[in-house]
Amino acid sequence: MFYEEIVQPFLLSFIPIMVAMDAPGILPIFVSITQGIKPRERKHILRQSLLTALLITIGFTFLGAAVFKALVIRVEDFMIAGGIILLIIAVSDIVLAGARKYTISPTFGVVPLGTPLIAGPATLTTTLALVSTYGYIPVILSLGANILLAWLIFSQSDRLIKLIGTNGALAFAKVAALLLAAIAVKMIRSGLQALLQG
Repeated sequence: MFYEEIVQPFLLSFIPIMVAMDAPGILPIFVSITQGIKPRERKHILRQSLLTALLITIGFTFLGAAVFKALVIRVEDFMIAGGIILLIIAVSDIVLAGARKYTISPTFGVVPLGTPLIAGPATLTTTLALVSTYGYIPVILSLGANILLAWLIFSQSDRLIKLIGTNGALAFAKVAALLLAAIAVKMIRSGLQALLQG
């Protein structure tokens, strides 16, 4: 009974959330935008971003459908807005080659890391869809497990920077910016396609 109601739905919802969150894919971007930041500050940003992602996703899971309906907002609108934010960040990263792009602020871990990178449209909509299939408890547990997995991955970013060196980190940052721009364009395109089809 416990397996069928909790464990099995947990396992079945864990993988879709992991794919949607894509922590390994976000890692290069995390390394890029936290480059040059002190380890202590990076840890604070990491905690802030993951806590933000967790709270936003849980809140969206419970209230998303009602909020969207009340504000007459579609998921596609959310995807386009998130994509535009990421695209602005990516373009500024590429144009300001070598310059310090980001100023540490109390909200740095909230935007863009917490959302729309970690808790992006894919994560939010996937979680919302899974709840209707498997229920709240297994999905929330799966979300928590994926947040923990993301923490394990991002917390090793220092080793990655040491491994590739300073020049490698600079090159890595530019590739990550292009990757971020591509992700942003994909989010905008997917939102527009869904709007046109709907």
